Amino acid sequence: MPSVFVQGRPVDSYPPLAPDARRGRVRRITEVGEQVLHKPCRDVTEFGPDLAALIDDMFLTMYIADGAGLAANQVGVDLRVFVYDCPDDDGARHVGHIVNPVLDEAPAGRRLLDDHEGCLSVPGAVMDVPRPDRAVVRGYDKDGAPLVIEGTGYFARCLAHETDHCDGHVYLDRLSKRERRDALRQVADRRDEVFARRSANIEALDG
Repeated sequence: MPSVFVQGRPVDSYPPLAPDARRGRVRRITEVGEQVLHKPCRDVTEFGPDLAALIDDMFLTMYIADGAGLAANQVGVDLRVFVYDCPDDDGARHVGHIVNPVLDEAPAGRRLLDDHEGCLSVPGAVMDVPRPDRAVVRGYDKDGAPLVIEGTGYFARCLAHETDHCDGHVYLDRLSKRERRDALRQVADRRDEVFARRSANIEALDG
């Protein structure tokens, strides 16, 4: 079985970081509570160099923050687009971006998996969140070509999580009040440590 899928297609080999990241610049990651994270994003209507540059920036920003996925509103841009570089439960790596993503509704009776989930906009918190064990997201690539990305296990979780962002939701919205308080307590305890690690990654990149 191929070990890397780029934009849903198997490839023989792929570098540790998506080439897009080399062209990008690091942007500030928004945090829970900022308005841009809590309202639905606008559809992308212009496919061109500005969109491509945003995607490059998002890839680099995601890697600097040690993330598996990143949505545009997490860098303060209210457009429906996300990038990902995420493993599935079978060890395959999935890399790509998707514009104007729409998540297929999970069939009734689909198995929900409770597994740990974090978010770059909720720095330091990890909570169990129930998600379907398979996800199908439909959208477009940065050139406007139609795209269907399918994932299972952890990658399905990533696809659902990032599409949630585009719809104006963070994973805390799926938790009980008590769990949400617990997550925010984790942020208070670990935020400085997370930011120190990101700063170290930026320095290593510049070095």
